[in-house]
Amino acid sequence: MSNYRIKTIDPEMRALQITKYGEIKDSLAVNEVTIPAVQAKDVLIEVKAAAINPIDKSIILGNLQGFLPIPLPSTSAYDVSGVVVGKGKEVMDFAIGDLVYSRVPQEQMGTIAEYVAVTSGAVSKKPGNISFEEAASLPLAGLTALQSLEVAGIKEHDKVLIHAGSGGVGSFAIQYAKAKGAYVYTTTSTTNVSWVKDLGADRVIDYKTEDYKTIVKDADIVFDTLGNNYTAEAFQVIKKGGIVVSVIGAMDEETAKLFGMADYKLPEDLAKAKSDKEATYKYVFMHPNGAHLSMIKALVEDDKIKPVIDKVYPFSDSVEAFTHLASGRAKGKIVIKIA
Repeated sequence: MSNYRIKTIDPEMRALQITKYGEIKDSLAVNEVTIPAVQAKDVLIEVKAAAINPIDKSIILGNLQGFLPIPLPSTSAYDVSGVVVGKGKEVMDFAIGDLVYSRVPQEQMGTIAEYVAVTSGAVSKKPGNISFEEAASLPLAGLTALQSLEVAGIKEHDKVLIHAGSGGVGSFAIQYAKAKGAYVYTTTSTTNVSWVKDLGADRVIDYKTEDYKTIVKDADIVFDTLGNNYTAEAFQVIKKGGIVVSVIGAMDEETAKLFGMADYKLPEDLAKAKSDKEATYKYVFMHPNGAHLSMIKALVEDDKIKPVIDKVYPFSDSVEAFTHLASGRAKGKIVIKIA
């Protein structure tokens, strides 16, 4: 618990809201809105920092309307760190003044704001050895990487290919795989080779000058963060009986059933590639999880994971932060400092 001093909370707050779908500069505005209601299992977090992710950009552009419909206007983003300033009557694990971080559930989206209410099961105390900005950079990318590599059954001495090593998910995945004792291949562009190597990758492949398919052989795991052709190509470099885990490719049949798609079949090219290698293919849909964030907290405090931040923007420059995200040039995470 911090030395937080309880203060009077105004009923209104500032929030960065999506007002319509479309280009970033035309679709975002800072509005005065009512502070979210705190339900029995919620904590109210005074937001110190929020991080933005590609999914946030896709929502603004309207690319996910069919999959993640939201009422407009809606406050943007999912990653948060801050201070607990209120809690519901059933919350036992957190106290007023606790310093916390979270990837909030879909129905509580809205972390680029002065306050956010979050179900306590999606919250963890933040790592004690890093700043609020660094803590905010971790949840979505960290949970995506951790859950994907655990689904893959990662273990010591596994050979793992992680695509896009300079991105938010990739940079965390490299460090997590190394913490598990794996040998890590990763792909990145020429300008990022030495930077990604410093994250701990054993073999950094410059995709502008090298073909990863001629370098990676008999990998135990391929972590696909790119989709498109990369998903099918993953089966060319895994060993017989290996596993491809994707967060952006086609759904696997088991996951599709969970979404009510009972008749879904894996695309023919993936099904054949999977069969030829007697391999496993899993699609991972990241889910908020406070216990997993506590695992990440321990790894950060043991110096096995370091947050990777590209740039921190003030709240007033939130639109500029999203424009930078849309450029695709960030190395690591983009964070917005709220307070």
